[in-house]
Parts: sequence; C-alpha cells; structure tokens
Amino acid sequence: MKNLSRRARARVLTGAVATLAVATLGAGTFGAVSASAGTPDAAAKAAVTADAGDKHLTRSTHLTVAAATKAAQATLDAAKKENQRVSVAVVDRNGNTVVTLRGDGAGPQSYESAEKKAYTAVSWNAPTSELAKRLEQAPNLKDIPGTLFLAGGAPVTAKGAPVAGIGVAGAPSGDLDEKFAKAGVAALGR
Repeated sequence: MKNLSRRARARVLTGAVATLAVATLGAGTFGAVSASAGTPDAAAKAAVTADAGDKHLTRSTHLTVAAATKAAQATLDAAKKENQRVSVAVVDRNGNTVVTLRGDGAGPQSYESAEKKAYTAVSWNAPTSELAKRLEQAPNLKDIPGTLFLAGGAPVTAKGAPVAGIGVAGAPSGDLDEKFAKAGVAALGR
C-alpha cells in the first residue's frame, strides 16, 4: 500500500474493515463464532493496542459539519449579494464532500463543478485560479480524475496545512466564483 495515494489507502482500509465486519456478522449469525462479554475478540484486542501513541497512526484535522455548513452558507450569501446563482461544495482533507448547497436558480452543471473545484483546491492547497496557470507548464494535470482547473476553488488551512476545500460554480466568471469561495473561507475565521 506504500505506493497508493492517501485516498486509495483509505478506500482499501475501509473496504477491509467492512469485509471483516460482514464476515464477523455472518459468522455470528450462523453460530460459528461465540462471543461473550468476558472474552474480547481479536479485533477488540487490536483496537486496544492501536492507541493514540502508536507510531503507526496519524492524526488529521477536519472541519466539523457545522463549520462546513457555515462556510457554505456564507459563500451563498456572498453570491446572493451580487445577484449570482451558484452552487457551493465543501470537501474535507481527503476530498470527500461534507456539504453541498445548490443556490436558487443555479445551473445543473454547477453542482458537480463546485465539488471538483473544491477537491482540486484542497488537493494542491492552492486556489484553483493559481493551479489553472500551472497547466501551461504541466498540461497533463487536467487529466487527473475528479479535478477541475478553473477559478472558483479555495483551500481552507489550519496551521498551514489544508483541511478542506471550498468550490463554487455558476457565476459568469471564475473570478467571481473564487471571490465567493474565499468569502466562505473568511467566514470560518469569524
């Protein structure tokens, strides 16, 4: 798993845990596994030994749903003040969507575009307008699945590290989309 991306490793680990849970549940259903409160199973023992001090674990910071919703609403409010109809997406550090809001009258393409811009911004910890400029030197960047190198995405950072991305789509220009995304980021500082 060393050569896999963080996102791919998370999917592999999530799949392994789900498979273990289904296998354990299935075995318990058919009576093949006996469990009692006095004898913890192997999975519980493993969980006990993998504590926060374990050198094999890492911590990451994520926005709460409440914070992501606050940022998304502030973004929509900024767009509404300028009579713009947009969609906004907030993704976590791993690129998973936390909140998506489609503003009244926003175009059908704006929802997916907002998610991709948010994912792109958090992946490179940079506004997507800056990343779009990098395409001149590395045009293959645009081929990375799930990304969109158009202005309108802004990273959210904590102690210099990316913890989320906000993407906006639907305004007549990427500059406006990004202005609204940055309003969402700024709302988190209040």
